Amino acid sequence: MLSVYLSGEIHTDWRAQIIEGAAGLNISFQSPVTDHAASDDCGVRILGAEDSKFWHDHKGAKLNAIRTRKGIEEADVVVVRFGEKYKQWNAAFDAGYAAALGKSLIVMHGADHQHALKEVDAAALAVAETPAQVVQMLRYVLTGALPA
Repeated sequence: MLSVYLSGEIHTDWRAQIIEGAAGLNISFQSPVTDHAASDDCGVRILGAEDSKFWHDHKGAKLNAIRTRKGIEEADVVVVRFGEKYKQWNAAFDAGYAAALGKSLIVMHGADHQHALKEVDAAALAVAETPAQVVQMLRYVLTGALPA
């Protein structure tokens, strides 16, 4: 079974598109918590409230990093999506971490991000613009089949 970690932007349904498109393939998918409020508040909900927003965010970031690192370390392939609307600094970290571990990295973003992400793209084994392209890549990796 191929293990794929879907990292990055959480404001669109790109993960669902990949998972649905890969139905029938021998793939298990993992991802960060995509409920934005739960992700932001996990640290204080588990470890206690903070007066400072900095420490509130710090607790959540550290706890989420444990989950993310575990998912990336266990994955065969890491897909990192950079969205259009928000700055995804965590996605840049995830891509760098995956590359440093020697993971097979697929980066996904629109053409308007090509220049800004050129170093991230250089670390990837493939760069896609759409979830459908990622599905085709995964199908090819598992079966050797090209799209019709």
